[in-house]
Amino acid sequence: MIGQKGMPAIYGGVETHVENLATNLVKQGHEVLVYTRKWYSPMRPRKINGVKIIYTPTIHTKHLDAIVHTFTSTIHAVLEKADVIHYHGVGPALLSWLPKLLRPKTKVIATFHCIDRYHQKWGPFSRLMLALGERATCHFPDETIAVSKTIQDYCIKEFGKVLTYVPNGVSIETVPTNPELLREWDLLPNKYFLMVSRLVRHKGAHYLIEAWQFARQQHPELFKDFKLVLVGGSAFTDKYIEELKQIAGGDQSIVFTGWQNGKSLEALYANTLLLIHPSENEGLPMSVLQAMSYAKPVLVSDIPEHKEVVIDSRFWFENTRIHSLANKIIELAKNPDLLKEAGVKNQVRVKQFYNWKNIVGETIRIYERPKNEHLEWQTAEI
Repeated sequence: MIGQKGMPAIYGGVETHVENLATNLVKQGHEVLVYTRKWYSPMRPRKINGVKIIYTPTIHTKHLDAIVHTFTSTIHAVLEKADVIHYHGVGPALLSWLPKLLRPKTKVIATFHCIDRYHQKWGPFSRLMLALGERATCHFPDETIAVSKTIQDYCIKEFGKVLTYVPNGVSIETVPTNPELLREWDLLPNKYFLMVSRLVRHKGAHYLIEAWQFARQQHPELFKDFKLVLVGGSAFTDKYIEELKQIAGGDQSIVFTGWQNGKSLEALYANTLLLIHPSENEGLPMSVLQAMSYAKPVLVSDIPEHKEVVIDSRFWFENTRIHSLANKIIELAKNPDLLKEAGVKNQVRVKQFYNWKNIVGETIRIYERPKNEHLEWQTAEI
């Protein structure tokens, strides 16, 4: 596995995807190497749940980190004589031609996780490279996976290439988590709204903060005991986080927790009233699937990638529209029965369509079938 920042997944949807995929592959009897950047994993374990963790050099800057680490990891994987090299993301897949040149026997797979060039943090040159990465992702590997049908459709239209649809997965959470862990932020179960994301502009946290403030101004009694919790941190976006805190203006109802993982993150998911995901651009958001796995309702912007997962239009708001988001927050806060009902349906949906058992089984079939034998995996709609 090459392209992810590393393992264990401290943050990041791709990292969470890779960790779950790798762990489940090991359970099926496969040997898996996950390439990791030293800065991402300070504890530097050598093995996690049977997955081998390999550290290769990189240059830890915004523009060089991913591509340098991809290069050094690819060389290492070729020397290891890997049967399959699996690239994650369109940036890393720029180098997916390299193992085909150095070791033609190796099968090369790539996963198209997101249209990264749309992200506002990138400048013109980076966007050009990411656009080239999209083309490379669709044409260099022996087979390419799309994590959403929206990405699958995009690649047909842009590149005339039919990718194999295999979505992100999630584990179904049934064990209650300890609400005592919420005390750190002075939170009570079902008395807060939650966003879990990297704090980068295209994820839309600024829309959410302004919508929250507007909703509270309009209905102070309805929201007097509630808080808005933003879980996540910087991805070379310190200035944006400063901007978010300026927008919040010291509002005590808005809580920034920074990055969280493990039991603390589980408790935050399990005890929220509603997860809100205001992103302008996505692949297939892991935080949405994670909240759904806890039988939680999710309010999302009405971009195609969200509507593919959250099919109830009562839980969509107009993308980038602050007042639309605020009105939906108010509407849903007034209807706790709808929230509970939607949460139960969400858990059923992820269990049926986004469970790791099916996803790992299909991934193994992709790894093992002969080159150029491309079969498309489709799931039925509810």
